[in-house]
Amino acid sequence: MSQDLLELLKKEESDGLKQEQIISSKPLPTSSSITSNPHIPSVSASAVLGESYSMPKDSVICHGHDFEKSKDASSELLDKIVSDMRTTGFQATNLSLAIDQIQAMRSWRLSDVPFEPETEDPSMKDMEIRSKVRARIFFSFTSNQISCGQREVIRFMVQHNMVDVIVTTAGGIEEDLMKCFEPTYMGDFRLPGRELRKKGINRIGNLLVPNKNYCRFEDWLTPLIGKMHDEQDEKSLEWANKVTGNLDDETDLPSKFVWTPSKVIARLGHEINDESSVLYWASKNNIPIFCPALTDGSIGDMIYFHSYKKPGFVLDIAEDIRAINDLAVQSYCSGQIIIGGGVVKHHTCNANLMRNGANYSVYVNTGNEFDGSDSGASCEEALSWGKIRITAKPVKVTAEASIVWPLIVSQTFAKDVNEWKQKNKDCVCWM
Repeated sequence: MSQDLLELLKKEESDGLKQEQIISSKPLPTSSSITSNPHIPSVSASAVLGESYSMPKDSVICHGHDFEKSKDASSELLDKIVSDMRTTGFQATNLSLAIDQIQAMRSWRLSDVPFEPETEDPSMKDMEIRSKVRARIFFSFTSNQISCGQREVIRFMVQHNMVDVIVTTAGGIEEDLMKCFEPTYMGDFRLPGRELRKKGINRIGNLLVPNKNYCRFEDWLTPLIGKMHDEQDEKSLEWANKVTGNLDDETDLPSKFVWTPSKVIARLGHEINDESSVLYWASKNNIPIFCPALTDGSIGDMIYFHSYKKPGFVLDIAEDIRAINDLAVQSYCSGQIIIGGGVVKHHTCNANLMRNGANYSVYVNTGNEFDGSDSGASCEEALSWGKIRITAKPVKVTAEASIVWPLIVSQTFAKDVNEWKQKNKDCVCWM
């Protein structure tokens, strides 16, 4: 909606437009060809075909991509199709706005913002220094994005170090690793569950995951859990020996090692040694992956089984909540891209709440807000909580992500990769 039209509507509302004025449509002039037609009742002609306001001059006209004008296939065809989505309307327009938001968060520099002597360190006044400070990008996705072919899209982003913080669910971790051993297959939404169960095949929408995949994953992960448990006990013993020694005061108290979900995930990424894996590249590029519900899946099953063999393995979520919140707080600017809902959406938004909201936000999900769940909550609701800054221009694309996310990436992260890397060389999110 254009700004002029928005102001016009607000003015009518502030002038106290009466309901009766809306119901009583302005009659058409008697000279009109419509009113002079005896087959159309005058009241109907007035109600249906009454005069309207003239649209403001800056109003954007709705039009989609004209394939007639681009019959010849070229590398620029996709760019033109997506570009024309801006004026297509509905979610196509929101997709275009989401692309703008992502490009804005990727190009932001502290040099775009005037120096504030009352709140900033004097050393930050130098424009060359400010030009090297960029936004921290939080990228969150639910496990189904790894189950499907989006894994390759996400792996590309992580491989090229294009995001700074990742939040996902347990399935997003384990299914990335499982695909390193066995593939996921195409199926059908209509396949009968009873028959699949008898055959030991699990269905994720129209995808199929044989039990064999989980068995291969368990064979790899089970000894690794045992090894991590042994390391935990060894470090705990070292800590106990230091504590029982002669400490001059409490300031000499050593820190105690504990496994956190993000530490476990980083270790798994280091151990997998497979370039098709998202976790592999996250570990290689030191991108933290947070998963507060790491035990909600196959990994939790294996920790449960391990506890009967050797109890006492500890996962500390308290250290991780501090880590992700600190990453948000220690950002001059933050952007959040959230695919799906549930824990990944709230965990990311809540971290940005700690800094009075994200500067840039893009949601991609199919959730509705009428049931009051956070999964479907709108950007406006997040604004009310301070999860998104009141000065932001957030966008929600209400669409199934496997369709729209590759289109968005084609116009953002996949554009001019080498040039983007050069521009971001030596840049930091916090000093």
